[in-house]
Parts: sequence; structure tokens; C-alpha cells
Amino acid sequence: MQYSDIFSLLSDLEMAMFGPNLMNASPLKDMILRDGLTHSVKILGFPDSIPKATPTFSMLRVHSQEGQWADNQLHWSPISTLVLSELKVDGVPRCVYKSVTINVQTIDSESSSNELPQEEQVSSSMSYEKREKAIDLSHHLSDLSRARRPSPLKSLSKFFGRPGVISLAGGLPNEACFPFASISADALIPESFSLKNAPQESSLSWIWKLFGRGTPKERTTPISIPKYPDSPDDVNLAIALQYGTATGLPQLQRFIKEFVEKVYQPAYSDYTIMAHVGNTDGWSRVLQTLCNPGEGFLTEEWTYPSAVAGARPFALQPVPVAMDKEGMTSTDLRKVLSEWDESARGFKRPHVMYTVPIGQNPCGFTMGAQRKKEIYDICVEYDIIICEDDPYYFLQFGEYVQKSQRRSHSDNAIDAAQFLKTLAPTYLKFDYQGRVIRLDTFSKYIAPGSRLGWHTCSPLFAERLERQGETSTQAPCGFGQSLITQLLLNWKYDGYIRWLQGLAIQYTRRRDFFVDCFANEFDLKRSTSDFSLWQGWDVYDGYTKPRNQFMSEKKSSVKVLSFVPPTSGMFLWVKIYFENHPSFKDEDEQSLELQLCNKLGEAGLIICPGSFFAANDTEFKPGTGHFRMSFSYEDLETLKKAVKIFRETTEKFLEL
Repeated sequence: MQYSDIFSLLSDLEMAMFGPNLMNASPLKDMILRDGLTHSVKILGFPDSIPKATPTFSMLRVHSQEGQWADNQLHWSPISTLVLSELKVDGVPRCVYKSVTINVQTIDSESSSNELPQEEQVSSSMSYEKREKAIDLSHHLSDLSRARRPSPLKSLSKFFGRPGVISLAGGLPNEACFPFASISADALIPESFSLKNAPQESSLSWIWKLFGRGTPKERTTPISIPKYPDSPDDVNLAIALQYGTATGLPQLQRFIKEFVEKVYQPAYSDYTIMAHVGNTDGWSRVLQTLCNPGEGFLTEEWTYPSAVAGARPFALQPVPVAMDKEGMTSTDLRKVLSEWDESARGFKRPHVMYTVPIGQNPCGFTMGAQRKKEIYDICVEYDIIICEDDPYYFLQFGEYVQKSQRRSHSDNAIDAAQFLKTLAPTYLKFDYQGRVIRLDTFSKYIAPGSRLGWHTCSPLFAERLERQGETSTQAPCGFGQSLITQLLLNWKYDGYIRWLQGLAIQYTRRRDFFVDCFANEFDLKRSTSDFSLWQGWDVYDGYTKPRNQFMSEKKSSVKVLSFVPPTSGMFLWVKIYFENHPSFKDEDEQSLELQLCNKLGEAGLIICPGSFFAANDTEFKPGTGHFRMSFSYEDLETLKKAVKIFRETTEKFLEL
């Protein structure tokens, strides 16, 4: 059967599926052709009739003249509803560059799932047939987002699929003039980091260090991306370095789609992946897509300052929600929403939430499944969109155990499946409506300079985010995309999980070592806190430790600081008792906080004052201030030195 364009194909599909009673409705066209693209299509095989009583599972495969395949999934249910999870042509979502051939194959519903190619198998935990599509949340779109139209230049892509078309429209540089014939790198293997939570040193390690051989040789594997690869499935440097789509390279999209399905397991079927250039960019796009000037957004009382700073130019107000050791509390969230007074606040009740639920920045908290479910249900009740900024998701450590009580590391290693089970689920796991826009990034797991990440969200939000991307950043950097994509293709899914597991162990060791350093410098005692943030939880209080017998006899121990060891992320959030400062009555704690920060800088240690992270004019408990310290970057000996400087400078500042 020959079809002149995709519309004719969809018309026949709709007639077979729904019968002649469609009138003027066209559910398939409305669902798929958001940009009104047309191209030549030829059906090689098509069933004479599509059974309406028996559920069947079919694959729609789109094949280019050059042999490149992109897979799409069609699902028929007993009520004759067609769900097309994703439309790709030449591997590029919603974009057509060449004429295509479409093969339609039907597979009996009783066939075993292992008869399908592995990458096409649907997650066993929740099949597409059991998951609903995202609901219509278009009323959340901002005026700016509603006004966005496709780029005029991008609209010409509808002609690109026609055979023999000559394009003189775009200002594309000739790829032969690109100075890079290929790019290559030596990449670490996925097994580079041990899965045992202890340094892997032999009894002779001190000898190797003595001769400058303390660092073991890295095990690497070469990767290369040529300008013109032999296989159309390989990453093509000429394409990666050319003007591209805002959605990202097709090979990267396919990898991420599989990754999200297996690891995050979204609770609705038609979620979409959309590339961005890091979570800061991702959050900026979300703000412009959802918020109008003068509105507010919900966030933790202590939050990532760049997220707030990025919202200020749009005249958006952060609305702080109280926290405990798991992060944002569901009880205070409900209180804020249910008691909202628009006249007193000066703006409408917020309809957007920004949250960092894992490795909460700055506090290092981890939000569990039950809390996420409670918050999600409240957001459904009050119609809130959740922006889940989760750059530290795989850096989950569990509770800190004192060094003297830490068990042997010899049997600590667990396999990948067990590792994933230890992770708190994402909001996507509970999102059955498509009201979560999740931000992921490669910054913490591969390199921040790659400036590459992705949104996971509903098709509605993805399309608006794409419109914004194609007229701003356009596509993520081709160098970063191609290198990371080729790295992931070499590692494969299992290799990337193994890499993430190794990273989690590395940062767990750093967390443990950093807290151990505080135990060396201060007299750490566990107690139950009455401070609002940690109320009812075990905290570690740091008291002055006698440095000599004279000090022990003349001075009593003084409480200097308190903290809860982080359970994820890269930061330790420390509370300082400035009430011990001799001039405290004349100085507020925020001023003393900045003064101490300057003294630490003069002593050679830079840390972040807690006031930087206050979402708004947060109430401070009298006599306390805060600091955020990172244990992620410096080597262990330098971390040890840093804590010593912190202790000496703080005690001197407080005149203890």
C-alpha cells in the first residue's frame, strides 16, 4: 500500500481501530503530529483487520533509506484505544530528514515477552496496558509559554523528507569544513571503583607512596567518534557538531529512555525525555514554562540559592515550607496551602513546587517513599506541579555509623539489583498524572563541564520545553553529547549502573571520613534534638575537647556545633552556637555567621554561610547560625586539615 503522507496512513489506522463513527475527530493525528510534519510513507506489510476483542501488542518500525532503525510501540486494548508511546523517524522524535519505510508487525498477546528485542520489552513491574496517559495540565502553562511558536526555520523541516529535495534554506556550515575528523578519549571502565566501603590498600602501600606510586594506574578503554562512521547506528560526529534538535542526539535519547523506564519506573505511560544543558538550565526553562511574573513557588525553607536567584528576575517569590530530617514536611505543606491568604501574601496560592529531595542542598537529607507519596497526594489535591531537581540521586549513603562501630568492609559489596533497591524512589514512581517535571544531569556522575542533562515529563510539558530550547540553547553541545553518548553505548545499561554504584561507595567513604574528622577535633556526643529542623532526631553535638591537662582542669567543655550526618549528596550542614560569642547580645547571628566566614577565609578555608540558603526571611533560632561544607572535592588529607582549621578558627572566634 502506498501513502503520500502520514495523514493518509493515520486515517486508515483510525478507520481500522475506531470504525466509521469518528466524524471529524482524529485522535491519532492530534496525538502524534504536534508540528504538522508530512513525509512520504510506504506500508510494506499491514494486517487486513485489527482484532478489537483480543488485546494485541504491535511494533511500528521506521526504517530510513540508509538502514537506520527507530522503534515505536503501538498498543491495542480491548476498548480499541491506540497508544503510541513515541514517534521517531530516523531515530529523531517528531523530525523527518529522509523518506522512510514503515513495517507494521503484529505479535500475539500470549507471546512470551522474551521474544521481543530486549530494548523493546516493557518493564515487568508495570506494563503500558496498566498505566494511564498523562492528564491535561495545560492550565498551568505561563502566558510566555502559551505564546511560544515553533521556530520559523524549524517549520521548513516538513519538506526535508521528500526525495530529491535540495535545501538552500538553512545556514548550515559544510561539514567537510569541520576541523575535527574524529574525537577520541580514554575512558575509565565501569568497574574502576571498588564496591567495598574501605580504601583498597595493601600492607606495602606506604612503600609505593614513598616512591611516588601511591595512585594505582587507571584502567581505561578507548572510545572514538568519527565524522563519518561505518554504521548508521553509531554516533555521527558530523551530525553531532551540526545544528541539531533541542531534544538531543537520538542514540542518547534511546539510552536515557531505557534507563528511566528501568530505574525510575514512571507511573504513567507517555512520559517524554527532553535534553537540556544542565539542571540550572532545566529549572530556568521550567520557570518560564509554568510561572507568570508576580507568582510564587513552593520550596524547602533551606534550598539551593541559584534556584531562588534564577527566579528573582521573573519577579517570582519563594514560599518556604518547613523541613525535618527527610526534607520538606507534608504537614507544613498542607498547612501552607490550606491556610493561604491571597490578600495577606499579595499573590495567588503557588501552583509550582521546586524541591531537591535526595542529597537535599544544603542539608544532605534523603526523602523516603512514604513522604514522597504524602507530598504527591497533596499536590494532586491542590493541583501543584512538582519540579524534582535530583542531581545527587545515586549518591545515597544510608545512616552514618561511628568508626568504632563500623563493621568490616569485607562483605559489604552488593550486586546492581540490590543497589537499586536501596535507593529511595523518585517522584516519578508515584506520578500517575504527569505532574512531575524531573531534572537529571550528568554533572555529578560524569563531568559538570559536559553541561548535559534531561527533563522527564509529560508530552505537553516536553513540547513547550522544546519550543523554548530551540530558540535559546538550541541543542546541547555536540562535543559533550557525542562523548557521553558513546561512553554510555560502550558501557551499556549494566555498565552505567555499575559505575554509579562505585561512585556511591566513593562518596560514602568521603562522608564517613569527613564526619570522623569532626570526631577527632571535637568531643562528639549523640543527643536528641529540640531544634525544629532536627526535632526528635539523633544529632551529633560537638563540644570543645581538652588539648592539654591544664585546659582540662581550668575550662569546662562548651558546645560549639551540632549536625546530622548527611544520608546523601555532597554536603554537611552544621549549626554553630553563636550564643557563646562575648558580643552576641549586640550582634545578630547572621552577622556573626558572616564574620566567622571571613575569619575562616583569612585562615585559608572557604565554606558557605547558611544565610545564603534561606529560601526567604527564615526565622533563626536565637544564638545559632549555619554553614554548608562540601566533602566531595578535596582529597582526604586536605579534608582533615580543613576540619582542623575550622575547629581552631571557630574556637578562637568564640573566645573559648
